[in-house]
Amino acid sequence: MCFSPVCRAAQVLGMQARLAYREGMTVGTFREIAPGTYARRSSELDLNCGLVVGSERALVIDTRSTTARGEELAAAVRAITPVEQVVVNTHAHYDHCFGNAAFRDSQIYGHVGAAESLQRTAEHQRSQVVEHLRRTERPELAQTYLDTEVVLPFYLVEDEVTPINLGDRTAYLIFGGRGHTDHDLVVAVPDVSAVFWADLVEQGADPAMDDSFPLEWAATLADLLRHPHIEGARLHVPGHGAVVDLAFVERQQETLAALAHELRAALATGVQDVDGLVAKTRGLGLQDATLRDAAVRTLETRSRTIDPNAAR
Repeated sequence: MCFSPVCRAAQVLGMQARLAYREGMTVGTFREIAPGTYARRSSELDLNCGLVVGSERALVIDTRSTTARGEELAAAVRAITPVEQVVVNTHAHYDHCFGNAAFRDSQIYGHVGAAESLQRTAEHQRSQVVEHLRRTERPELAQTYLDTEVVLPFYLVEDEVTPINLGDRTAYLIFGGRGHTDHDLVVAVPDVSAVFWADLVEQGADPAMDDSFPLEWAATLADLLRHPHIEGARLHVPGHGAVVDLAFVERQQETLAALAHELRAALATGVQDVDGLVAKTRGLGLQDATLRDAAVRTLETRSRTIDPNAAR
């Protein structure tokens, strides 16, 4: 996360809006979307977790937002299969990995950047959520976050592709570049033509820009869509929302590419402020709050952008 005053203010407002819209306590159930492959959508932030079951191991994709919720998830996994659980944190945002303590006896994979980010930002993330829940008169839910022990992923991924052997099948952890964060992992399950995108793809709300790289996100998605383990996949599970098809992912990639194009064009004409960038990027079907977060992140990260002409 960035911690400048402008960026922090945008992050807090964005997080509060999403919490107010989505936070809830209803527990979802796993749905088998393909043989041995499950998605679990819950009203808590409309979050998706995944499960890929093999003959010897099962891969759990993300662990939810608190230890208590992680324990619910672990129990739901055990109800489906007794095999050893292996876990991946797709990225270091609290709703995807604060449930890790419930899986402390499992191998927990994450990108090396996710471990660094979680170590650096966990308490800041926790304080934002607790502050919001207390302000909205949900002290008991706030306490569950305070009671949560943050456990870092300890099998750290640095390669572009990391195979996870589940016995009779293999899932692949794929790092495609910077997008929603600088450490997003995608899980490809090619034997059933499925992809778990985490927050690189979102359904039901705009892509979350708080920690993003708006000038690179579209290029990362485009590269991933051409990856041999992903290209042509039929089932696509976003980090939040309903399971979608390939056409949905392609449309979201095109929207992000258009956003990157307009941001670059505005910067090229000398626009250097958030309001100016927001004004130049309206008309893409994205909410103003999303455009504002994208503008803030563009100004924060443009000097660190690898290839300013890469979005496609």
